[in-house]
Amino acid sequence: MPFAVQFVSPEKVLFEAEAEMVVCRTTDGEIAFLPGHVPFVGALGIAKVRVLVADSNEVVAAVHGGFVEVANDRVTVLSDIAELSDQIDTKRAGRAKEAAAQKLANDPTDADASDALARAELRLEVAGATASATR
Repeated sequence: MPFAVQFVSPEKVLFEAEAEMVVCRTTDGEIAFLPGHVPFVGALGIAKVRVLVADSNEVVAAVHGGFVEVANDRVTVLSDIAELSDQIDTKRAGRAKEAAAQKLANDPTDADASDALARAELRLEVAGATASATR
């Protein structure tokens, strides 16, 4: 029995589907949601969200913070920035990774550069890119 899933940003609904399962990483650890899950609200970090859609395919998104809410057989991912795997510009993500790595090499305590590196690496992972494919 599938349940509804939505990825929502302030500008639009990025993704909607019927799903069998949703797996995401909250700030407290990884969690999976199945139909009938109890109500839940959790904070998301920089991590991927996997959705096993009703036709047995998997949809993967890069989520850069936000929240996940579960209620009434509906999972809603609320994030300012979320990107489906086929929407990610791997060349841009590769350049961002290199720039962030360079900043961290110059200042290992740069929290913004550390976050930028984590976002770029996540984008590349979700897009299925290798380092050589991004150059």
